[in-house]
Amino acid sequence: MTEAAPMGVPPADGLGRTARVVLVDDHRMFRTGVRAEIGRTAETGIDVVGEADDVESAVRVVAETRPDVVLLDVHLPGGGGVEVLRRSAGVMTGEQGVKFLALSVSDAAEDVIGVIRGGARGYVTKTITGNDLVNAIFRIADGDAVFSPRLAGFVLDAFAATDTPPVDEDLDRLTQREREVLRLIARGYAYKEIAKQLFISVKTVESHVSAVLRKLQLSNRHELTRWATARRLV
Repeated sequence: MTEAAPMGVPPADGLGRTARVVLVDDHRMFRTGVRAEIGRTAETGIDVVGEADDVESAVRVVAETRPDVVLLDVHLPGGGGVEVLRRSAGVMTGEQGVKFLALSVSDAAEDVIGVIRGGARGYVTKTITGNDLVNAIFRIADGDAVFSPRLAGFVLDAFAATDTPPVDEDLDRLTQREREVLRLIARGYAYKEIAKQLFISVKTVESHVSAVLRKLQLSNRHELTRWATARRLV
């Protein structure tokens, strides 16, 4: 997360209220940073009541704590943020239902549209400042929709379309993490660069690339790049 402005005063829309929040992200250091940034309840009004690092633990913690808002990463072990939303549908219903705000490094249209279709109320990237994130949480808790500036257009375009876009069965074979690796490979990133950006090892990147090539029946990264470009995933 980028450096945020000091947060000595609760957000204007908080008005002394408290929002109960669960953090879902598979990077412990990122969760620690977010908790340190926004979790000072007396100052921000945010009470972090739970954390999770994969789909299974996220579904369990959300069901147990019933927070006001879940900050949900898109790429998670076990099926990704969309799977968390699918399995948490039961706690999202009603006026007091749990609300989800996607918080991800990804700004890909397919990721944004996927979680919004899954039931999330908004989507912000990890470049958001601490103050803006606090305000976003309170707005989501109040039932508003919140998006990082350029991402709202993806959602408007997707839901304004009169025809439902066809399902890409090949793409559906890939996990969320495999799609992210695919996109970075297609953009010309080296394995080391991908590993650094996604906070995973080079060996893990290699494993993901091998899985992608196998699932898509491609031979090398050049074919993979052409495949991704043809589908406008780059």
